[in-house]
Amino acid sequence: MVSVNLEAKKTVDVMIEKADDLNIAVSQLSNGATIIDCGVNVAGSFKAGELYTKVCLGGLADVGISIPGDLSEKFALPSVKIKTDFPAISTLGSQKAGWSVSVGDFFALGSGPARAIAKKPAETYEEIGYEDTEADIAILTLEADVLPVDDVAQHIADECNVDPKDVYLLVAPTSSLVGSIQISGRVVENGTYKMLEAIKFDVTKVKHAAGIAPIAPIDPDGLKAMGKTNDAVLFGGRTYYYVESEEGDDIAEVAAKLPSSAADGYGKPFFDVFKEAEFDFYKIDKGMFAPAEVVINDLTTGKLYKEGYVNVDLLKKSFGL
Repeated sequence: MVSVNLEAKKTVDVMIEKADDLNIAVSQLSNGATIIDCGVNVAGSFKAGELYTKVCLGGLADVGISIPGDLSEKFALPSVKIKTDFPAISTLGSQKAGWSVSVGDFFALGSGPARAIAKKPAETYEEIGYEDTEADIAILTLEADVLPVDDVAQHIADECNVDPKDVYLLVAPTSSLVGSIQISGRVVENGTYKMLEAIKFDVTKVKHAAGIAPIAPIDPDGLKAMGKTNDAVLFGGRTYYYVESEEGDDIAEVAAKLPSSAADGYGKPFFDVFKEAEFDFYKIDKGMFAPAEVVINDLTTGKLYKEGYVNVDLLKKSFGL
């Protein structure tokens, strides 16, 4: 079976080789772990954001940035586009922010291929029938404002049963260009996550997926940046899923429940919802974390379903335009 760590390593190698061009910084800890700073002490770049997002997806997706050529009254922003033929593995098996890395004073949400070795969380890997048993390296992306030190790398090495010198940690704050790009790059994953977690649909039936979401404006305030980046997907993300349905599957119902607008709490910028929840993610309706617009092509019947909509007014409100 494909290894998300070995596939992602191809992109990591490019980032290390072209670090100067990408406005990122590569360093090694005393235990040999490699740190790739993509926005803590460096500016990062659009290309670094593309590559970082591809690493999050285990190297199993095409990632690009497009500039809409729309000069009408519509609200157009540079956007991240994702295409994958391994939707369950690349999004839930790798990209999902499923590992809370907490060591001493350091805390970060961990995404990326190393999760598939450590199986964080285990139930996700049981549900999609995947784990990375091929890799002798561990690659993790960390959403953090500070760079990790030796004990963090050692912890990740121990959890993945690899030597620290075979650990690669990519770091970008939410309030950075790369951070903003990689969160918009979760547009497809937000849909597969909701399918599995909220709708209880077997995501291994999703054979291909694509999506596009605007890149949120960068805000130096981390909490406000978290709100804007989530809203980019919730109110601006468009997704396309190609599903091989089986007898008994109600794809029309899946499509109807999938967009963010189907959630009870829909209608306010994410920052406001987060504040009302006392900044506790676990108090927020899981159904909120979803793309704005969903198109599902049922490969078995040939039927097409479209639900949800891009909410320009809420995007403008969130982004303070």
